[in-house]
This record gives sequence, C-alpha cells and structure tokens, in this order.
Amino acid sequence: MRPRGTIARRLLPGAGVLLLAWLVVARPPIGAQSFERFFPARDLTTVGVYYYPEHWDPAQWERDFRNMAAMGFEFTHFAEFAWAQLEPEEGRYDFAWLDRAIGLAARYRLKVVLCTSTATPPVWLVRKYPEVLATDEDGTRMDHGSRQHASFSSAFYREYSLKLIEQLARRYGSDERVVGWQLDNEPRRFLDYGKDAPGRFRGWLEKRYGTIDALNDAWGSAFWSGTYTSFGQVNLPLHRQWGTNLHQRLDHLRFADDETATFLDGQARVIRKHAGGKQWITSNYIPMYDVGYVGASRELDYDSYTRYMVYGGDRGLGPRGYRVGEYTRIAMANDFFRPLKGMYGVMELQPGQVNWGAINPQPLPGAVRLWLWHVFAGGSRFVCTYRYRAPLYGFEAFHAGIVGTDGVTPTAGGREYAQFIGEVRRLRERADPGAPVPAAYARRATGILLDTDSIQAIALNRQTTEWNTESHVLKYYRALKSFGAPVDFVREGADLARYPVLVVPAHQMVDEGLIAALARYAEQGGTLVLTCRTGLQDRRGHLWEAKFYEPMWKLIGAEVESYDLPMPHAPNVVRFGAQAFEWSSWGDLLKPWPGTDTWATHEGDFYAGTPAVVSRKLGQGTVTWVGVDTRSGGLEKLVLARLFGERGIGIEAYPEGVLVEYRDGLGVALNYSDQEFVVPLPAGAEVLVGDTKLRPAGVLVWKSPRGVVPKA
Repeated sequence: MRPRGTIARRLLPGAGVLLLAWLVVARPPIGAQSFERFFPARDLTTVGVYYYPEHWDPAQWERDFRNMAAMGFEFTHFAEFAWAQLEPEEGRYDFAWLDRAIGLAARYRLKVVLCTSTATPPVWLVRKYPEVLATDEDGTRMDHGSRQHASFSSAFYREYSLKLIEQLARRYGSDERVVGWQLDNEPRRFLDYGKDAPGRFRGWLEKRYGTIDALNDAWGSAFWSGTYTSFGQVNLPLHRQWGTNLHQRLDHLRFADDETATFLDGQARVIRKHAGGKQWITSNYIPMYDVGYVGASRELDYDSYTRYMVYGGDRGLGPRGYRVGEYTRIAMANDFFRPLKGMYGVMELQPGQVNWGAINPQPLPGAVRLWLWHVFAGGSRFVCTYRYRAPLYGFEAFHAGIVGTDGVTPTAGGREYAQFIGEVRRLRERADPGAPVPAAYARRATGILLDTDSIQAIALNRQTTEWNTESHVLKYYRALKSFGAPVDFVREGADLARYPVLVVPAHQMVDEGLIAALARYAEQGGTLVLTCRTGLQDRRGHLWEAKFYEPMWKLIGAEVESYDLPMPHAPNVVRFGAQAFEWSSWGDLLKPWPGTDTWATHEGDFYAGTPAVVSRKLGQGTVTWVGVDTRSGGLEKLVLARLFGERGIGIEAYPEGVLVEYRDGLGVALNYSDQEFVVPLPAGAEVLVGDTKLRPAGVLVWKSPRGVVPKA
C-alpha cells in the first residue's frame, strides 16, 4: 500500500535512540511495565489485519470478522482513511457505522486499533478551506482525490484536525474494545510553500537562534551578500534554485521534520486526555533514515513501521532474489525502531503481490512467512498487515489481501499468515520470556551511531555523485549481520558503554563534547570504529577554522592531510594485506602519528603508499579510522573482522542473506539467499519450527540450552 522509502534490544534493555530533531517537550515513554500490560511477554507477539468497513456491504462485516478470527488474527484496524464517513459535513459526525464495526469485531474477540484519518481530509473541507492543501515550491497546489495532500504547516488544518480527533477520543478513549491508536498514516515531511509556512518557519528560526545575528552566524550569511537584518526578511529557501544557502536549506528540512513531529504530538495529547494510559498510541512510519521526523514525536508510546519487500525495486540475492527482497530492509528497520522507545511493532507488512510498483511480481512461496518471522526475530511485540480483503477499486486495485476479491478465499499470503499465527501460538507454551540471550551473542553487541543532521547535510553537499550515506552504513551493517552480531542504531547521549563495539559512520557534524565522549568510550575499553567524513564540520555545518579534520586528530592518532574523489570511470584501489579493493566515493589521505598502526594503504595514484586505514590503542580500548568507502564493502568487513578478533570477540561466518537472532529463549534463523544453508545446532537444541536444512525463504526456530550458540 505504501510505495515510498529510502535510507535506512531484547539484548540490552534501555538502549539508546537515534539522534533526531527533538524539538518538542518530551514525556516519558509508557515504560516496560505498560508494554507488558498491552503486550504480555507470554504472548510473544500478536497479529492483526487492516479492515475497511466503509468499503464493503455492511451485511458482509460479520462474516468477514468471523473468518478473520478463524484464521487466528487477534486484532483489526479501522478508520485510517475514513474522515469523509466520520464527518460527512462540517461539524456533523457519524459514528454509528464505526460503533457497529467495533461491536462485531468484539463479538469475535478481535481487539480494535483506531486510526486518525488526517491523511485524507474530505472534499468539503478542502473546498471550503483550500489553504489547508500543500503547495509545492513551484506554486502547484495539491488537490482532493489523493492522500497526504494537506499541509502540516497549515495552522487551520492542524487546529481543525484536532476537532475530529477529540470527538473520536471522547467516544472511544475509555472503550475497552479499543486497545490502541495509530496517528495519521505513514506520516511524511512536507516542504510546504503555502500561506502559513513562511511565518511558521520564521517563528521556528527565532525560537532556535534568538537573534538575527546568531542566525547570520550559523548560516554564514556574509557569503554572497546573504546577510539579514530581521527574521521577517527570511523566506522559505528555494531548493531548486542553484546556489541557495545550504545552511538555510538544512534548517528548512529540520523545520519541516518538526512540523510533522509536533502534528502527531498534538493528536496524541488530545487522545491521552480521554484515554489516559488505558490505550497505547503510535504511528506507522516508512523506514527512512535520512529524515529527522521518524521517531521524533515524543508523545507516542512507541513507534511502528511499514515494510513492503517485493515491489520490483530490490533485486535481492540471486536471479530470483526479487521475489524475496533485500535482506537488510526488515533487519535494519528492526534495529532502528526497537531502540527508539524500547519497543516496536510493524503496522503494515506485505501480504502478497502489490500494485504500486513499476513491476509487481509475486513473492516466492514462503517469503511472506519469512518476513513475519524476521519481524518477530528482531523483538517486535506485534505485526499487522494491509489488508484483509483485496480492494476492488481505487488506486490500490490489484493489491493482494489476506483473502481475494471474492472476500472469502485465502490468498497464498493469507495462508502464510495463518501458518505463522499457528506456529507462534504453539511456541507460547515453549518459549522462555526473560531468558538471557547467549553470552557469545551478547559479546558481539554493536551500536551504530547514526546522525540524521549529518545525513541531511551530506545529501545537500555530497561533493561526488558516487557518495551514498545509506550504502556506506550498510557496508558495516551487512558485515556485522554476517558475524551474527546484534545491532542497535543509537543516538548521542546513549549509554555507549553497553556496546563492546561502536561504529560511527560519516558523522560529519560534531563538537568537542562528542569527541570527548567517544574518547572516553574507547579509554574505558570500547572498540571504536570511525569512518570517513566523521568530524569534518562543527554543529553548524561549518568547516573547522583549523587544519583539515584537525579536532579529530588526537582521537584517531593521525592527521588527515586531504581527501580525494576519483571519477567513477577510473576508481582507485586500497590494499589491505593481500587483498585490494576499488573505491571511488571518498578517500582520506592519512599521516599516522607514532603508536598508530597502518592497516591499509592507497595504490595506483600519485599518493600511492599513503595510509587509508589506521588503528591505535587508547586506554583500555581501540580507535580505528576507516578513511575510505569501498565499492564492495569488502575492506570494511575485513577491518571489522580483524577488530573482533583482536578484541577476543568470537564471530560467526553466515553467508550473505542468512540471519540469526535470539529472543525469549529462542533462536531464529532466516534465509534470504538462493542457496540452502545447514544450521549447525548445538547439542541438546530442540527444533520447534522448520528444519536445520534452511532452504531459500526458509525459517528455523529452536530452543537451546541456556547460553549456547550454534557455530556457523
């Protein structure tokens, strides 16, 4: 249902969260005790499905809920895009149909998740108040007939939306049949140029900087005669206009992120006024790691995500890998969303063929079940799918559901959902919630410090078409997963000491405080890996008034004399021992200090022999600088493998596409590759689901003696 998306523990409770634009007053998350109340550990996970009563003959509703429950679903989801049915005209609300749907769902022991309908304002609203429609940079105004066409920067829309939400919350906030709320749908960032946006941007800037002199300093406005004398002179930047101030553009992205985050926070506060702590509140984000709004709404109890794996966009592994999907897409989303607030769920997981891709192939038989188990393996407490009945009309006609177009026959994906539900129910008697993960697995725990500000700043000024921050991060992430390492994406301020290994990729904007925190982490025994572009700029996005990278030198034990960006048709080479790797996106030229070891050097250009990767001891730990971004990621994997070995951290050697995770006393192995893999279970392990011969799209779940890990 959701075609957008780009870049981007149960092991370590309370792990840190990703650095985002936290610009609203925060309330504490509901906490582990409340998670247990809503999602009991003994249940492992619960499974739900979207239903749109407004799309179907009311005479069919009871049949559908009865069949839904018979397949094993435990909750359903209403009202996502139903504003026109809930408020057919201004100020007149109709909840009778929703009352009936909730009552019928409850008859079959189906809990209900309600969604606010703010992604689809009704036509009467946008015709009477056209200023609520989002306006593009070129002046094009969105119109009715789509979704997500209203602007979060419209003061009227923000205010009016809350009226509907207040009515919903008043009616259902104390309804025990309603377990939780989803806000909006796949909320996005609007770069809106409507009438309210410029004033809201100026107010946001004044709050951020205080004085116009501080803004001029941060934006470097002396450049090209860009100086302002008042906030009233500042307009929204034209991103399509060549040469527009990069710092102004970055602040515009931050502002737009904050508009999305605070729009959701306002909804949550209204619902909580009536629901108290009796119902949870979340939103379903598309996993995007280059924006600041994902996870930034502090009023949500936890964050959930949407994931579609087979849509003609990813090739996966092997000639038919496109039928299974890219194996890191769910893995990375799990490891990103879980640390945000300590718990996560998946609100939309693909049930089969989609309709919105350029090409819409069938998933491989077993792939839907594989994805479900992958979501489970990451620690999710629930998973939901869009949708129960395949739509007969509208933009998403031809999209698969749990049942087909006749409304009753389960699809292949529907049968795999039912299979997964049955397997989980059997595991509820065998799992061991609260059991520690195996010690060898815990020792490999790795944090990846991801900084949204840096990712956005780099995207505005990449310096080379060859650079891609998500691809850069994935080179380390894929290597770690092949080692069998549990990974958390963390933010500054997290307890870094809980991670034996910490990777800091392309963290371009830093300050002395962060540099000191990273030094302390290493001094106290941590294995610190820093990559190229880290520390190039200060927090304002300014280059240091010093030598190149100079504030980082003391930490890495080397000078960075300069960098190179070869042309794509003539990549350069870096050598690590006997192996050589091509690169074309970024290469630092290093000059190690005494006591710093050279691990890799450049070859074949005028700086041949210059170090590219260096490592040193610092206190009880180590600091390694990987100053080059290779095409294959092979160098990055070898560097990590050497570090794990030198630090005495045992690793596995899983083939690409094979993933192994642990939770609730269970091991889970997943195979996204096109080759069979035999999982070598330890003595005494009991197979609960699947077979040790892991076929493509295969799943294996086992229970081992406590603390034992199979060797690959």
